[in-house]
Amino acid sequence: MHLKSGLLPGIVLVALECASVRAGAQERQGGPAAYPVRPIRIIVGAAPGSGDDSLIRRVAPELTQHLGYSVVVDNRAGAVGALAVELAARASADGYTLLVLNGQSITGMLLKQVSVDIPKAFVPVVQLTTQPNYLLIATPSLPANSIQELIALAKAKPGGLNYASSGTGGQVHLGMELFSSMAGIEMVHVPYKGSAQVVTEVIAGHVQLAITNILTAGPLVKSGRIKALGVTGLRRAAAFPGVPTIAESGVPGFELKNWYGLFAPAATPSAIVTRLNAVTVEIINSPDMKRELATLGVEAALPNSPADFQKFVGGEVEKWSSFLKQARIRID
Repeated sequence: MHLKSGLLPGIVLVALECASVRAGAQERQGGPAAYPVRPIRIIVGAAPGSGDDSLIRRVAPELTQHLGYSVVVDNRAGAVGALAVELAARASADGYTLLVLNGQSITGMLLKQVSVDIPKAFVPVVQLTTQPNYLLIATPSLPANSIQELIALAKAKPGGLNYASSGTGGQVHLGMELFSSMAGIEMVHVPYKGSAQVVTEVIAGHVQLAITNILTAGPLVKSGRIKALGVTGLRRAAAFPGVPTIAESGVPGFELKNWYGLFAPAATPSAIVTRLNAVTVEIINSPDMKRELATLGVEAALPNSPADFQKFVGGEVEKWSSFLKQARIRID
């Protein structure tokens, strides 16, 4: 049997509606339906190819296999993740809409004063990974091959260098501002809508520098299309042992690290949150997944409960709120 491609969207919608009807019937006949009984959507506030996207697209197929229903990634880039947050906050709290957030998006939304109060609007499900390092990358034509040479070049040309970020107010924007301040240099900020676009612009030489995640930039550094000047953690990245830390390269004490986590609307039943947490922890901490994540420069988070992750997120919000207030960084 052959189907015309134009019929497929309608068929998919009908199938989803039928699944929803069956779930409702189960609830009426004998309490809550088993979870899940239909596909699950994970909203990502970044473009395809970004760190968030690359990570969750490795996890989603495993979730599909463990849960028995498709787990679909829905990219909603824009406003440093705020568009995705607002969409997820309006979703039904039934476990069928989840959200990926990270430290980058948290800082951006705190600075922009987004209408959604993340700690109140969402329940943390599980911390997926930690990212102890970002890469400070440069376009190949930049006449600097180390952090020391970059600082010297920037001091010789105040305001003559520019850097890209994946959004004004995001963690990498603030990280570069912190680096500039600690190094005593001045550079021009050029914001974009996502880390994949940032790397593309650096490759083309439209911008000279960027701090970006290893998941996105790592393969391009290894292929020689961009160069890495330093890593942002206090220890070198296992995936790039030959790239020194910024702290050991003339900016002592500098550190910037990231994390990724899965969230659900606040009223999601605790039994569903617990199920998602257990399944995801098993996936993330499997030997095969740990090895794959290590090649991308991220580390599987230790097994953590929803309560553990909630405490961690609360600390992150408090830390970055304090930093933004002290730095007096504002968006006009």
